[in-house]
Amino acid sequence: MAGMSGAALTRTARRTYVGAVSSAGNISAPSGTARDRSAELDSSAAWRRLAVAVVLGTIGSVGMWSVPVALPVVQAEFGVARGGASLPYTLAMVGFALGGVLMGRLSDRRGVVAPLTCGAAALSLGYIVAGFAGSLSLFALANGVLIGVGASASFGPLIADTSQWFVRRRGIAVAVVSCGNYVAGTVWPPVLQHFISTHGWRATHIGVGVFCAVAMLPLIWAPSGRSPMIASASTDLPEPFSPMTPKR
Repeated sequence: MAGMSGAALTRTARRTYVGAVSSAGNISAPSGTARDRSAELDSSAAWRRLAVAVVLGTIGSVGMWSVPVALPVVQAEFGVARGGASLPYTLAMVGFALGGVLMGRLSDRRGVVAPLTCGAAALSLGYIVAGFAGSLSLFALANGVLIGVGASASFGPLIADTSQWFVRRRGIAVAVVSCGNYVAGTVWPPVLQHFISTHGWRATHIGVGVFCAVAMLPLIWAPSGRSPMIASASTDLPEPFSPMTPKR
């Protein structure tokens, strides 16, 4: 009975989606493309997108956890009090908050690929600049303007995009993609501590910057393509190629 109810719910959601597409396009009957795209909701491709989103969220959220780990050595390096050494983390959180607004608007306009690309570039550049910083001020600015903003791209935009690919399992999908940030809090601190102890905080920051670029950029195009829930009658137009988008 539960399985039949779930199937009926999915069919109802898809009929609602197709009807919305028809109304938006001001046509009398839904197109074949609209029918095909509605089948992508809760599909295996949607779950693959979710897996990629979790990986991207885990990598990109390094910006939330690196400053507390490096705080003691950065404080000793620049010879400042603990309050002054905490400034980079404060600016990183401010950058994360403001970046969430900017990246969310960019995601609404251009899709999730645009903020992810900007975020990966900002993270990579930010960590490299921080690694070469000759003063606490430059280190703090790198964390606030680049690292904090870059990390925001791998949180809000990914959650919003994931929610548009699921109907029946949307709650689970949103919960899973949100875990990327918390998995990062489990994985990154011990990794960063190890490399800071063995290679120094500067080399570690530069290495993280290179890793973000190398690891994130190949994954970014995986969750490309427009969501079936927001597609209109213009879905017949070509979309950016994505290895995660089902063939039609």
